[in-house]
This record gives sequence, C-alpha cells and structure tokens, in this order.
Amino acid sequence: MTKDLTKGNPTKLILLFTLPLLLGNVFQQFYSMADTVIVGRTISVNALAAVGATGSIMFLILGFAQGLTSGFAIITAQRFGAEDFEGVRRSVATSVILSAAITVVLTIISMLLTMPVLKIMNTPPEIIEDAYRYLIVIYGGIGASVLFNLLSNIIRALGDSKTPLVFLIIACILNIALDFIFILNFSMGVAGAAWATIIAQLLSGLLCILYIIKKLPILRFHKNDWKPERHWIGRHLKVGLPMAFQMSIIAIGAMILQTALNTLGATAVAAFTAAQKIDMVATQPLMSFGITMSTFAAQNYGAGNICRIRRGVRQCTLISVIVSLLGGVGIILAGTTFVKLFVGGDQPEVINLAKIYLIFNCSMYFVLSLLFIYRYTLQGLGKSLIPTVAGIMELIMRTLAAVFLAQSIGFAGVSMANPIAWMGALIPLAAAYFYTIKKLERSSF
Repeated sequence: MTKDLTKGNPTKLILLFTLPLLLGNVFQQFYSMADTVIVGRTISVNALAAVGATGSIMFLILGFAQGLTSGFAIITAQRFGAEDFEGVRRSVATSVILSAAITVVLTIISMLLTMPVLKIMNTPPEIIEDAYRYLIVIYGGIGASVLFNLLSNIIRALGDSKTPLVFLIIACILNIALDFIFILNFSMGVAGAAWATIIAQLLSGLLCILYIIKKLPILRFHKNDWKPERHWIGRHLKVGLPMAFQMSIIAIGAMILQTALNTLGATAVAAFTAAQKIDMVATQPLMSFGITMSTFAAQNYGAGNICRIRRGVRQCTLISVIVSLLGGVGIILAGTTFVKLFVGGDQPEVINLAKIYLIFNCSMYFVLSLLFIYRYTLQGLGKSLIPTVAGIMELIMRTLAAVFLAQSIGFAGVSMANPIAWMGALIPLAAAYFYTIKKLERSSF
C-alpha cells in the first residue's frame, strides 16, 4: 500500500512514517546484536571481540551498498511525488539492474581483500582467524543484504514503512533461532552467527519480492521499463554513488578508529563492541527521523512543495532533539545493566570501559539528531555532494581522534571520536541545508 506524504499534517505524517521505520531499524540492529550477545555469552570474550573487530570493515562494503540503494530509492520517491508512475517503474527497474551488477563486483573484491585488510588493521592475533571466518560468510552473502535493502527502500519510497517492519521482525526471529542452532547444536562458532544473518536477510528480501508482486500494482512492469537507458542510469548513479561513497568514507574513518582500538588489546575491543551495539540501537530513533525526512523531502520535492519541506524539517527537528536528550540520559543511567547482557557480570574491566564510551557518546546525541535530519533531507532533495563532504569531515575528525587522542589518553580518546566527528560533519550540513532550502524557495516563486 502506497502513501502520499505531500498532503496532510506534516507532524502526523512524519510520526506515523517514523514509528514503523524505527521499529524496523531496531529489529535490523538485532541481527548483529543477537550475534554479539550469543557469541559473547556462549563462546568467549575473544569471540565477541572477533565479531566486534569486523564491524567497521563490514560497514565499508555493506554501507556502500546501503547508501547506493537508498540513493536509487530517492529517485523513485521523487517520481512518485510527481505522480509520474511510468517514471516510478523505470526507476525501480534501473535500480535493480544497477544493484545486481554492483553486487557482483562488491562480492568479489570484498572476499579477496578480507584477510589483507584485517592484517593492515592490526587485528589482535588471538581473534583474527574468527574475524576472518565471520567476514567471509557475510561478504559471500552481500547479495542477500542488497536485495532486502533495495526492495525495502523502494517500498518506503512509495510511502509504506510498515511492511518492511513486518518482514524484519520475521527475519530477526529467524536470525536468533538460527544463531542458537548453528552455534550450540552444530558448533559452527562465529561463522554460524554470520550464516544466520545471511539466511535471515535472504528471507526478508524474498518476502519483499512477494509483497511487491501481490500488493503493489504500481510496479506492474512493462517490457520497455527494463530497457537500460543512459538518462535513467545517469540520474540514479548521480544520486546513488555519492551516497554510497559517503557511507564508505564514514566506514574508513571507523576502520582507522578500529585500528587504533586494536592496539589497546582484546579487552578494549570487547568493551567497545558491547558499548557500540547499545549505542547503535539507542541512536535508531534519530536515524529513523532522518530517513523519514529523506522520503518526505523527496516526495514533496517531486511535487514542488518546498515550503512544506521546511515546515516538516522544523517540526521533525524539535521532536528528534527531545528524543535524543531523553534517550541519552536513559542510556547513561542504565549503561552497566545493558553491557552485562553482552559479557555477564564477571568482566568488570570490560564493563567500566564500556561505560566510558556510553557517557561520551550519549551526552552528544542531540548533535547527531541534527546531523541526521539535515543529511537525509539534503539527500531527499537530490543534493548528495554536501553530505559526501560532511562524510569527509567525519573521516578527518575520526582520524585525528585515532591518531592523537587514542595515543595520548587511551580508550577515552577512542570514545570521544564519534562526538567529535558528528560536530565536524554538522557544520557543513546545516549551512548547506539552509542555503539550499532558501534557494529552492526563491526559485519556486
């Protein structure tokens, strides 16, 4: 079922669209969180560190794919907002063709470079083999991740954020069940956790295909829709590639930070892993508001409703900042309890280090909330260059933190890297948003 975001009360539409998106994003985080909790509690702390050490490396490739498919869906949303339904079909067909081709390239490159990259990043010897076993399965299943991300983004571009939520819940339940089966019954170790994730993602992607076939008549394709045209390919790559590179640039910064973290030992890596998993779930409301604004801005841009975009951003900003402040305080107060879910109560050093990370990061969630709204709104408007520049700023700030702060003050320096990067990225994003929206408003008169 499609939903037009160009009509009705913006606040109500934003909240109704965000809630299923938020629940979906939280369940998506449970893919990796379930892996982490089960690995940490059923195998060993070193196994937990091994899975954690793969996070930034995975994001380098999977983040590229996510950014790419999100960019493609922006074109779809703009065509839907303009009520150009032929354009919607052509956009989706072009997205599928490009995604399939790029998936093949990403899979080959990532699997060949997995071990060399782990060595370059100074991955501790006691965890490098498990890290490799986990990554090689994840990279082999990139196609499953791309399938679900592309189709769920397309469904959301048409205004439906509820259906992907349902499929994610099903996939998350399957993922957790398979984790226990593969790790405990089949003794597959960390590779079992990776296989569980891939199978669950594949199922959610197949469910999206069935839903599109049965429930979205707007996507009943014609033969000509699948004919590749330079114009459509160019439009999609113009938006998709900068968003993909932006995600990878952020991932490179995280990899540099992970390299610095690895020099502090497996205990520090385990603490960072546990705290980061909590952090990633806690920031999902902020990211969800941002993603909502991408679809909201894209549809209204297609419809020519520039003033409505400004109004939506203003209202969404107020809600998101309030949520960020309340969420940050809550996570800081309950941090110890959450960390114990990953490592138990008999790892005091891991718990204390994780608390340091949460204090630095959670206290700056309000900055991240603004960053997400401005970044995704600009992307919804098709302005992908500035978000890429902001990604470069994040890379620079994280690198500086890794080089100087991590060496001088240890784990606390690593923990400060994210807030510093957020502040560095927010400045160009905020300036670009206000400049762009004023320019669009003047041109619309």
